[in-house]
Amino acid sequence: MKVVAFNGSPRKGGNTEQSIQVVLEELQKQGIATELIQIGGGNIHGCIACYKCFANKDRQCAVKNDELNTYLAKMIEADGIIIGSPVYFSNVTTEVKALIDRAGLVARANDNLLRRKAGAPLVVARRAGGTFAFAAINFFFFISEMIVPGSTYWNLAIGRDPGEIQNDDEGIKTFKQLGQNMAWLLKKLNTPS
Repeated sequence: MKVVAFNGSPRKGGNTEQSIQVVLEELQKQGIATELIQIGGGNIHGCIACYKCFANKDRQCAVKNDELNTYLAKMIEADGIIIGSPVYFSNVTTEVKALIDRAGLVARANDNLLRRKAGAPLVVARRAGGTFAFAAINFFFFISEMIVPGSTYWNLAIGRDPGEIQNDDEGIKTFKQLGQNMAWLLKKLNTPS
């Protein structure tokens, strides 16, 4: 089993990446392979609404001048997907929005190819707007027919400067429990019936 996580923050090593690492550590303790991919500040663009993915049905976006198809291939291979974003003006970063818009459209154009994978959103906010970003990522998981594990609270932590989330005891506890619940779910989904 494998989980791929996408860091939508342009701050490498910042609060979003630190939060994702908390979840990944719990998954690794359960023997689940993990991979962290940095998309924040990277080369991914928004959907151009060409709808060629519906005509081509090749499990790829027709736009080939960025990294979306590489990211999408990682999603297809994985059993679970984590998408983490800091909150920018009460929503996800532009890179996360591009990922969910384009991967979501290609998935729908190809018989919902992310169906029944586990998906978990993770959000870090300075103060407010976290639930909007949390919802945006969840909407992608739900329309993709993915299964979303819960935790002891919404998967949110509070912090602005890198490392501040380490002071958010409730946020860290929430991310640890999320990792444990996602591991449990993945094992259930991958147990032959």
